[in-house]
Amino acid sequence: MNRNLMGVFVHEEEILEVTRACRERGYEIVDVYAPYPVHGLDRAMGLRPSRIPWICFALGVTGAAAMLWFQIWASAVDWPANIGGKPLNSLPAFVPVTFETAVLMAGIGTILVLALRSRLFPWVKPKLAHPKVTDDHFVLAICQTDADLHPSMAEQLLREHGAIEVHEDTGGGMV
Repeated sequence: MNRNLMGVFVHEEEILEVTRACRERGYEIVDVYAPYPVHGLDRAMGLRPSRIPWICFALGVTGAAAMLWFQIWASAVDWPANIGGKPLNSLPAFVPVTFETAVLMAGIGTILVLALRSRLFPWVKPKLAHPKVTDDHFVLAICQTDADLHPSMAEQLLREHGAIEVHEDTGGGMV
């Protein structure tokens, strides 16, 4: 059974400081819940850079290549029409549609990948770590995986950094 200690904070400076302090002490950080993106929180948590930009780029290139292939196939192979001696596969004519398709595929694909990766499905009701985390509070969740997490020492660390509430979750809640 996982035992998670959750500290609730009001200011983003406090959540950054306590996240760094927990990492320095060797605590396993389960997650940090925030009402808005906090600059530097990913580095404080020790997270790797996201691969989503590379996925977005790959989807854009795939969409552009597929549309370019389709336009060349449609105009030069499937339905060639000699209009005024113009070439059948005129690349400059294909650029606007190719670009728009690349943007469309990258945008829609990135949203789908993000929703799948984050498990953000419309039919799933989210379980909140704290009722005010969507308004103005921040929550840090640290996990006890072995005897390294002494709840009293961890609670003292969280309180020293400005936690207004500290509670223990035994796996039935959010984290």
